[in-house]
Amino acid sequence: MAQNLRAKIPDGDTLIVHDQNSEVVDKFKKEVGIAAAGTGTGEKGSGIEVADSPREIAEKSNVIITVLPEPSHVKSVFGNILHPRLPPLHPTFSVEHDRLFIDASTIDPTSSTEIANAVHSSTAGRFVDAPMSGGVIGAKAATLTFMLGCPSHNGNGDGRLVARVTPILEMMGQKVIHMGESGMGLAGKLANNYLLAISNIATAEAMNFGLKLGLESGELAQLINTSSGACWSSSVNNPVEGISPGAPAENGFEGGFGVGLMRKDLGLVMKAAKESGAALELAERAMDVYKKVEEAEKGKDFSVVYKWLEEQSRDSGIGSGGRRR
Repeated sequence: MAQNLRAKIPDGDTLIVHDQNSEVVDKFKKEVGIAAAGTGTGEKGSGIEVADSPREIAEKSNVIITVLPEPSHVKSVFGNILHPRLPPLHPTFSVEHDRLFIDASTIDPTSSTEIANAVHSSTAGRFVDAPMSGGVIGAKAATLTFMLGCPSHNGNGDGRLVARVTPILEMMGQKVIHMGESGMGLAGKLANNYLLAISNIATAEAMNFGLKLGLESGELAQLINTSSGACWSSSVNNPVEGISPGAPAENGFEGGFGVGLMRKDLGLVMKAAKESGAALELAERAMDVYKKVEEAEKGKDFSVVYKWLEEQSRDSGIGSGGRRR
């Protein structure tokens, strides 16, 4: 995402980055430098500055994008940014010129709304929630979908805030969907990720089941992906090696979207469902699966559920075994 931003923002702009893990920052600078050298766009790493804290980024920038794992991390970062008081960039607190905070983290809508209120009441800037979908593959290819939550009605900018945020997000993705007011981007994200959590398990079960019956993996995947069972987990992120080019299954389930993050997101879904009174019949069983898979395959992509199911099936001693392509 950061590499796509550096490639697409104006040459005269500076991309300021910060991460608690200095190795991640060093790796990013090297990747950008290699990309620049390969495309002839200029000096290696030019237009990049490393900040010592989130507060330093906020003081130097007019657009701040945060992507963090947990609600507590987002609250901590914005606590650092807002205290002591961060003066507004523009005395009139205008939509076009205010400091803009875009949080692309996947957290619960309640926490995000609290942070938005804190930012707005401090007059430090404008805050929007913009979680994303598309995984590591989408982040690298700039094909992410962003779910935007921000005010758009009378008294809150009349759509000007949406218009300002959209082209920024389009530097990192191909689709921006305005879901509604603050927190609604996250509401949409959690609904999507609940479906993803279930379809990932279902895809793993269906592929394992078919192979156990003696089907060949390539033919089974082709059938599913041209039939009513098709989904992102079966087509783009198929858990069987040899089906989806570039998927984590092609690399021992390394990289991708960690099983621990899916467990975390499912927990956020269950919390929000309890608060809203929504019935989720499969959530607890899915949580049990992801907890067990995380214990066995910590750090791997969440499609590693398939490997875990294979091992469960093998331990049971049942089935004829299938054929992979």
